[in-house]
Amino acid sequence: MADKISMLEGVLAVPNNPTIPFIEGDGIGPDIWKASVRVFDAAVQKAYANEKKIEWLKVLAGEEAFKITGSWMPEETMQAFKDYLISIKGPLTTPVGGGIRSLNVALRQELDLYVCLRPVKYFEGTPSPMWQPEKVSMTIFRENTEDIYAGIEFMTGTPEATKLLNFLVDELGVKAFRFPEATSLGIKPVSKDGSERLIRSAIEFAIEKKLPSVTLVHKGNIMKYTEGAFKQWGYELAEREFSGQVYTWQQWEKTKKESGEAVANEEMKISAVGGKVIIKDAIADNFLQQALLAPQDYSVIATLNLNGDYISDALAAQVGGIGIAPGANINYLTGHAVFEATHGTAPRFANTNTMNPSSVILSGVMMLEYMGWRDAADLITNAVGKTIRNKTVTIDFYNLMKEGTLLKTSEFADEIIKNM
Repeated sequence: MADKISMLEGVLAVPNNPTIPFIEGDGIGPDIWKASVRVFDAAVQKAYANEKKIEWLKVLAGEEAFKITGSWMPEETMQAFKDYLISIKGPLTTPVGGGIRSLNVALRQELDLYVCLRPVKYFEGTPSPMWQPEKVSMTIFRENTEDIYAGIEFMTGTPEATKLLNFLVDELGVKAFRFPEATSLGIKPVSKDGSERLIRSAIEFAIEKKLPSVTLVHKGNIMKYTEGAFKQWGYELAEREFSGQVYTWQQWEKTKKESGEAVANEEMKISAVGGKVIIKDAIADNFLQQALLAPQDYSVIATLNLNGDYISDALAAQVGGIGIAPGANINYLTGHAVFEATHGTAPRFANTNTMNPSSVILSGVMMLEYMGWRDAADLITNAVGKTIRNKTVTIDFYNLMKEGTLLKTSEFADEIIKNM
């Protein structure tokens, strides 16, 4: 009998037969979902026999929902995501014109999914533009509800833009507008509470997984009271709430100087300070450079919304592209989590059974790990790795490989199941 996942005293309670809502997605969504769900069910069956099973509940959003109900995001779908806590989705079309700016952003705002979690890991054999892509192993904690994604912006020429512009000029004495009569305006909210809960989650993750460092990535040299404050609040939080478990970068530099020890990488650094997680920071543009030059020096990344958007896709490209990049949007306090493909809908390839389903499959791995079903998650991860090493791949990887075997979407799922 199917049952709902719930939160009991701050801990996720997962029954053996949980109901999990899913959205197939638009464009290539149905193709990759059909392949992915077979992989999930096979892994759960192999790991737990008949002891555990997911009951899948289809809900509507995107183009399919609009055609059937007239709404891009029906209230029934949003309510299902609230009621069942955990859900998974394929790519959704962003409506053109008025209405919802982005269905993904709407979900994150409505459910207060304040962490966008993006692990970036290399699978051996995956085509990559990097010389040593195996050095890339990072988990990005992207703040998901604030920054410019709050959607507070006004088009030039509108009464709202004019009113805000006049207030800034007349009341606050702002003189930075070069062309005030042709200026659109946006507001970037960054709160202490929002920053702290994101950074706290990143530090807790690093401690739990025994990872070497958390890097606060920011543009605080320019935006001193938003991104600069994010950095400062992060250091203060680390020292206040995780004393004895972390070393701030300043503490580390002092320790290194006193010991006279030259340390080459994060693994050595963490052992040098007795197993503590190092808290450090990097300016966003420099981080993007260092992520190419010395990716092994970075482990967990905590950053604001826009930075996280850029960083997630840039790092994904280093290990094979967003076609294989998983993602999740999580509220660790309420338990709500939406796992999702990180790529677009690619409508011209819809119903061709050709696209790579790995983004949804690996997002499902994250979902199973979040549920505590690690045996099933590991089966899929290992099988995906073996399938890629065997060069039995879909068209995106096949075109970049020598002597590969080209598979349809459904055949790629077959291979993963066979390799479990």
